[in-house]
Amino acid sequence: MNFSDAPIDSASAARLHAEGLRLDLVDTADTAAFSAWIRAESRGFYDDEPSEKRLAYMLEHAAYRRTTGVWDESDAVGAEPVATVSTWETPLSLPGGSSIPVWAISAVTVAPTHRRRGIARNLLESELRTAHACGVPIAALTASEATIYGRFGFAPSAFASDVTIDTRRARWAGPAASGRVRFTTREELHHSARAVFESARRRHAGEIEADDALWAETCATDERSADKVKSLRAVRYDDASGALQGFAIYRVTGGEDDFTVHTVEVQSLVAATDDAANGLWRFLLELDLVTAVKAYLRPVDDSVAWQLSDRRAVQSRPYDHLWLRVLDPVAALEARTYSAPIDLVLDVADPNGFAEGRMLLSVDESGAGTVTRLDADADVPADAAHLALSVNSLAALYLGATPASTLVRAGTVLERRPGSAERADAAFRAAEAPLLSIWF
Repeated sequence: MNFSDAPIDSASAARLHAEGLRLDLVDTADTAAFSAWIRAESRGFYDDEPSEKRLAYMLEHAAYRRTTGVWDESDAVGAEPVATVSTWETPLSLPGGSSIPVWAISAVTVAPTHRRRGIARNLLESELRTAHACGVPIAALTASEATIYGRFGFAPSAFASDVTIDTRRARWAGPAASGRVRFTTREELHHSARAVFESARRRHAGEIEADDALWAETCATDERSADKVKSLRAVRYDDASGALQGFAIYRVTGGEDDFTVHTVEVQSLVAATDDAANGLWRFLLELDLVTAVKAYLRPVDDSVAWQLSDRRAVQSRPYDHLWLRVLDPVAALEARTYSAPIDLVLDVADPNGFAEGRMLLSVDESGAGTVTRLDADADVPADAAHLALSVNSLAALYLGATPASTLVRAGTVLERRPGSAERADAAFRAAEAPLLSIWF
């Protein structure tokens, strides 16, 4: 069953109906209905009233997504929904370079007039049951609030960092790039740089594919906030052979009181190679009349701090960004590559039942893993590591962002055999910190 063909979840629909609410899919081919849904979603995130161009763009590029709303049955027919959610299936990059389908959950809003009526819970549980029914092994989202999604089995699985670099105290000390940086337009990048983004996202576990709507947001060509993008500039990096390998989109602010004091705000810096990253960073850090460079959604192990004459010029603010929810642990654990061989028994607790059970993960010398379901009272192999954990902790471990030993110390993972966490750390470790470089 395809994500776009799945029917509405009957359990959540029945519970909301008892509250005088209707859970239903939006016919995105119906311009009036989809436009009403877009206006409700914009209101939920305190965005401006969507322009006609914005509506037209979403009608063209986001109509393929599974679009769900909740309506108050006491409102007039055709009224805007009081809650929204949008979902689609997309590949998630994994350690080792492979990928796995995930159920991307976005646009979760509930009108302030309808709080505390179980709407959000039923929306999320509906999507998880639907994803599981469609055979999608993991659900994914980015969270505007950190306290909502843990109750549904989600946990932070990739972190990002916002960095500020004081260019007055640090000069570039990294390798010289082999290519060149030149100015371009956001429209030109939208046309030519999508393959570069795709190549770059595969370098990190935790990235999803940018569909048409997300790609337009990355290039700031999506008509979401036309007034806010007028100040953006764009550069591209071409390697020594002239091939496009990276780009940056940024704005320069400040200078009102002192024209020698400006700040560069980097909205996107995408590099398919280390050489491209070096060339783009050096360009941004050496701009004249600039005293600070701020960059958003950077990897927590970004090498730029080691490429400056004074690493104390860098201030980093890490935060959780990608949240995952494992629905099929067998498919999830078998999809990624591991960094060390291990036999690991996992006792997973899942209140919703999707990932519940005991399983044996066996990883060979090549890093490939196979998973065998075990009975709850089955004997654990004598040489196997053994951990007991919630489905939330499984998501936290999955991409290698958080070591099992950290979660043991936190009390959210139980080490049933001494040394098991250390062995799991070695197996789940990723060569680079997982990253999601966009919002969705």
